[in-house]
Amino acid sequence: MPEEQSHQNPDTEGSSKSDIEKRIPGSALSVNPGVADAPSISPYIRDQRKTLSKKEVNPEELAKGIRSGNRTALSKAITLVESNLDSHNDTAQAILANLMPEVGKSIRIGITGVPGVGKSTFIESFGRFLIERGKKVAVLAIDPSSQRTHGSILGDKTRMEELSKSEFAFIRPSPSSGSLGGVARKTRETMYLCEAAGFDVVIIETVGVGQSETQVHSMVDFFLLLMLAGAGDELQGIKRGIMEMADLIAINKADGSNEPFSLKAKIEYESALHLFPAPDSKWTPRAITCSGLGGKGIEDIWNLILDYEVATKKNGYFDTNRKAQTKTWFEETLKEAILDRFYKKPGKLEQIQQGESRLIEGHSTLLKEVKQLLAE
Repeated sequence: MPEEQSHQNPDTEGSSKSDIEKRIPGSALSVNPGVADAPSISPYIRDQRKTLSKKEVNPEELAKGIRSGNRTALSKAITLVESNLDSHNDTAQAILANLMPEVGKSIRIGITGVPGVGKSTFIESFGRFLIERGKKVAVLAIDPSSQRTHGSILGDKTRMEELSKSEFAFIRPSPSSGSLGGVARKTRETMYLCEAAGFDVVIIETVGVGQSETQVHSMVDFFLLLMLAGAGDELQGIKRGIMEMADLIAINKADGSNEPFSLKAKIEYESALHLFPAPDSKWTPRAITCSGLGGKGIEDIWNLILDYEVATKKNGYFDTNRKAQTKTWFEETLKEAILDRFYKKPGKLEQIQQGESRLIEGHSTLLKEVKQLLAE
């Protein structure tokens, strides 16, 4: 052992094997310099972040950034809107109050359909079509929430890969947070922020299950229902209430061998739509075939949306509907605030638990316990 140590190179003594390999020119074990990593963030986004440091965050500065189209400012404001902290909510309301003059200039489109109908693919194709025609598009995708963390799965932003790369598009997946129907509670305020940021078209995509369709219908101008052909009895496969809300039914994936089935489904849906009472908008809902993957029918759908906008603005329904929606939003927000204050009253949760115990044990009645809680 001593003899072997005497032959060691003092320069390499204590060095690791990988360090020695790097110093041997031409060695098969040498480590060649690699290719430099690509920037981890888009230069477009990085430049925007520089203009909005954490020290500068305040309602006026965020509102100014949103007006200028700064995505970082928009994202921060949406995060404040979605927060449950009172301090964040106060800041968010100050931002919204500052931006209200810029709100309401977009066309709001709700898109729904059963899971697997191709909503994300359709929206990406539809969004790219609009951008090519000079529009700025915001997509508010209500993502299913994790039952453990209550966070968003963020699937839609992954599926809309091409659209998410455009500087004229903004995609915001929001967790449904376990709410009935999967609609995020703050979607309305988020829509306002996107409108103030200059987006011409705001698309709200539902999870496609539960009662989310009703809630989204109450916050959009145009409601598009995506359907599939060849997936069973079309007329029995969806509730009548959802079809009655639709301003347009689009049978998606109408390409290849599925095209004949889609044309047949279109006729069936058109016949069914004629059986429903005329909507207050005086617009005649219709059915159309399309293919989000191939881009077929996208332009026809957009032209129908424009026709709807012109017709409803002419007969006054467009503005009347938005005023009615604002009234509904106010009433719903008031109910949420009253309920939240009720549960936060000191000792209220303990009283509720005691009432539940008496009910379970059969020592009281439901109405008696409710009246007692409200009286206190």
